[in-house]
Amino acid sequence: MSQEKAKILHLGAGVIYGGVESFLASIARYSTETDPSFVLCSEGRLQLELLAANRQVEVLPQVRLSRPWLVHRARRALNRFLDQHEFDIAQFHSAWVQILFAPVLRRRNIPFTVWIHGVSSNRNWVERLARRHSPLSVFTASHFLADVTKEWYPGVPRQLIAIPVAKPPLVTNEQKLLTRQSLNTDSTDIVIMISCRFEPWKGHELLFRALALLKDLPGWTLWVAGGAQEPHELRRLELLHSISSDCGIANRIRFLGQRTDVPTLLQSANIHCQPNPEPEPFGIAFVEALYAGLPVVSTSIGGALEIIDPTCGILVPPGDIQSLADALRKLITAPELRVQLGNAGPRRAIQLCDPRQQIAALESGLIAALES
Repeated sequence: MSQEKAKILHLGAGVIYGGVESFLASIARYSTETDPSFVLCSEGRLQLELLAANRQVEVLPQVRLSRPWLVHRARRALNRFLDQHEFDIAQFHSAWVQILFAPVLRRRNIPFTVWIHGVSSNRNWVERLARRHSPLSVFTASHFLADVTKEWYPGVPRQLIAIPVAKPPLVTNEQKLLTRQSLNTDSTDIVIMISCRFEPWKGHELLFRALALLKDLPGWTLWVAGGAQEPHELRRLELLHSISSDCGIANRIRFLGQRTDVPTLLQSANIHCQPNPEPEPFGIAFVEALYAGLPVVSTSIGGALEIIDPTCGILVPPGDIQSLADALRKLITAPELRVQLGNAGPRRAIQLCDPRQQIAALESGLIAALES
């Protein structure tokens, strides 16, 4: 390798905005030892954040795997982009993007790695097709994800690096009060918050049914942050509205929609709860809540086990509505416990996910893969 910075090409979907997209934005902001560029398959919020970080971004024509002519069009566009720019190594952040463009990189002799951000199922045909394109190295963010994908890419080196998450600016007490007022929430209410996509495995329904067991307990409100980005999420949101009414707690729930001020919301709340019935691959939302100084309630599976320990939160068995309700009741009624657990959160978040430390580890891992 020369003394120049290694040129890294990160390829992602960019269709929605979630944990993967937040991670790519962090790469753009905090990379110092490499020169990252980005290829996306859709315009939108991620594209704007990458451009704001003064990174090169190429948005390819919209593509669907089921439409061969669109696949060929997107591959031609990528080839034209690669005619104009040279890269030392690439990293895929989506299985279907890997299927689309790994053949292009192969023909150009551009080595690539993959970051496995999640797993649908061993029967998922997209993931199976992606595994036909073996990388130089595989990256995951949790021991859980490394374990469930251990049979993928036999013989390929693996690296485990936690997702970088930045500490947000502190919010003043006045800002917190104004935030609560804007959301029709009393200043003395104990606010429970969940902030994630409307996927069944995130645990919204379990949370609603647990809170239904706390209808007798006054003074709590639930904030549900997140907007429906795909049709199935819109149907899910409609179902959750119905469940909240059936449970008799609709008047205590605020559906906030898609938000860009989640750090402010978190710092204006008192408890974070995302009770996944299925494993979370990592859990950026947990880390963001820890930075905000909130005690975190989740389930004892997946990435939560690697982020939440007894110093900063409470883990309950997955699917156990009564245990979830008991944990929430305990935190709602014990302000000293909320403070104790919340105070440990920021230190835990920095220990795990300091962005400069984690991006430096990613850069070192990519260079090591290239030089191996």
